[in-house]
Formats: sequence, structure tokens, C-alpha cells
Amino acid sequence: MQSGFSKIRMNSSRGFTLIEVMVVVVILGILAAIIVPRIMGRPEEAKRTKAAVDIKGIEQALNLYKLDNGTYPNTEQGLEALVKKPETAPLPNKWKEGGYLSKVPVDPWGRPYQYLSPGDHGDFDLYSHGADGEPGGEGKNADVESWNL
Repeated sequence: MQSGFSKIRMNSSRGFTLIEVMVVVVILGILAAIIVPRIMGRPEEAKRTKAAVDIKGIEQALNLYKLDNGTYPNTEQGLEALVKKPETAPLPNKWKEGGYLSKVPVDPWGRPYQYLSPGDHGDFDLYSHGADGEPGGEGKNADVESWNL
């Protein structure tokens, strides 16, 4: 027979799941990426940092999708497969009800992130074309790429 103290102790030993911790870290990163540089007067740097944080968050969602379904969404299915169950092949067999993201984010310059799967630099390529919206570039116009983070 257990005492009341040991019952309380067993119930209070629950912790946070890895996903909950990862979500909090991503949210804190996004907040820091947006707020800190604006205070310091560097909004363009803040946008590049936010793009990098967004890409890391999308990568995590893509990895969870692969964990559940065995493959990443293909280019045709795109990042929308993280929000809405794809209706084109390959159909995911264990797609998570509710999705992997609440919505597909746009980059800090208001354009969609670019997604290619299979990618030229790995299983997938995820990137933003930066401030100018054109491939390549330097400084504030440089691309923000998942394989270079």
C-alpha cells in the first residue's frame, strides 16, 4: 500500500516532452530575432535572423513529417503538406491530424520560402532569396539557405 506522500511524488515527477521544449526554444528564438536587433537599430539583420529561425522551425516540422511517414513531402506537395494532408502521391500513411505547422510562414520580406525535395544539397533544400527576392546576392540581398545555417 502506498502512502499519500509517495502518490504525490509519483504524480509530480512528470516533465516536459521534447516537442514542447523545442517549441518554446523556437518561439524564444523568433522573439529574440525580431525584438533585439530592432532595439539595436538593425532591422535588416533582424529579418535575416528571423528567416534563419523560421527555416530551422520548418526543418523540425519536416523531420517530424518524415518520422511519421518515412519520407519528406516532395516538391509538388511542398511545405503545404505540413499544414494540410497531401492529396498527391506519395500519400502519407501516418499524417498527423492537425498537421505539423498551423500555417506555412512567409519569409520576412513577404515571400514564400522555397522548398525542393529531393534537394541539391541534401534530402531537401529550404531557402529564402533575401531582401531582393533574386537568387544569390550579397549582404542584405544574400540568400538564407538551410544548408548554410
